[in-house]
Amino acid sequence: MASKLISSSPNSLLLQNPNLQHHNHHLLLKPTTKMASFSNLTNKVKAFSIKCSATAATPLSQSQDLEERVFNFAAGPATLPEKVLKKAQSELYNWHGSGMSVMEMSHRGKEFLSIIQKAEGDLRALLNISEDYAVLFLQGGATTQFAAIPLNIVKPEDSVDYVVTGSWGDKAFKEAQKYSKPKVIWSGKSEKYTKIPSFDSLEQTPDSKYLHICANETIHGVEFKDYPDPKNGILVADMSSNFCSKPVDVSKFGVIYAGAQKNVGPSGVTIVIIRKDLIGDAQGITPVMLDYKIHAENNSLYNTPPCFGIYMCGLVFDDLLAQGGLKEVEKKNKKKGDLLYNAIDESKGFYRCPVDKSVRSLMNVPFTLEKSELEAEFIKEAAKEKMIQLKGHRSVGGMRASIYNAMPFAGVEKLVAFMKDFQARHA
Repeated sequence: MASKLISSSPNSLLLQNPNLQHHNHHLLLKPTTKMASFSNLTNKVKAFSIKCSATAATPLSQSQDLEERVFNFAAGPATLPEKVLKKAQSELYNWHGSGMSVMEMSHRGKEFLSIIQKAEGDLRALLNISEDYAVLFLQGGATTQFAAIPLNIVKPEDSVDYVVTGSWGDKAFKEAQKYSKPKVIWSGKSEKYTKIPSFDSLEQTPDSKYLHICANETIHGVEFKDYPDPKNGILVADMSSNFCSKPVDVSKFGVIYAGAQKNVGPSGVTIVIIRKDLIGDAQGITPVMLDYKIHAENNSLYNTPPCFGIYMCGLVFDDLLAQGGLKEVEKKNKKKGDLLYNAIDESKGFYRCPVDKSVRSLMNVPFTLEKSELEAEFIKEAAKEKMIQLKGHRSVGGMRASIYNAMPFAGVEKLVAFMKDFQARHA
């Protein structure tokens, strides 16, 4: 069928191909002195397809959408809520009629100010954060906070204590050695990071300024189910991989910090919740970008922040509130965790989780196969079934299923069904 020529304005023509039913593809033709007459042009034109970004393509149908998505068990960057992704997609080109994408906004403009202020407000509502605490949206990942913590709240000669329950706690301790006098008062390394100590048995340094923990060890799958009360100083926690997965009494902590890319957003945003009386006495060598006072005084806008990442975190916070808050979110996480751990424990040794049952993480589930030579096949077959990123961290091997807030129950159900089928075929 021939393309149709229509008039767009006195100075241009629009060439439209009726064969393209799902897109409004037009070719803008500017008149020239050599342009053929309308009748000659329409007789000679043939059907064609033009890709054009002027109009949006028809969205994928729901069935296509589901077909293309996988169950992503990655430890981070991790899966995000489907509703959040679709919301971001719908607002990507023109946010709330502003004529701009969030990625194009001035971070000091009224549009982005409304975004970051709502994100902070929703996070405060989720965790019941009082006005005694500042909420900062920063960059550099939780790893940067390994240095920022001692630089901001202690002096080089001050003693600080670290409980090391995994790789990330160990890294935090080593970084603190540059800016303070840290001591490891308990380590699970000798038992391959499968336990958490009894709080009563912890012997803190008498003049310790803070006690640092990693609330959930992403690599080893060890999670604090409760939190110690420091005998000296304040409690500091890296909550990167279980942040906003359950209610937390923020008032028990001096500082909470978390990379966003596990549970609340894309990589590039780090959230710091710090008691305000701890701000303002940083060491003299503290770089300006690591000084909490600078960021608190400027409402996280001292320099250009990770704007789009903060916007995405805000959408996640809004979604968590819509689910009924963190108590409801925790119920869902427990249901997923119980299903997966039960499958492991009931496999008669075919699958094994090394972590002590009382401190197994609801976010990161490490497991091995009795026949380790089958692990590569397990990962390969799972990927064919659209379950990806199940390979364990390179430092520990085996498998690891990260089942953060955004992992749907259906994803864990499918994994468990696959595990049972795989066992039946290889036991």
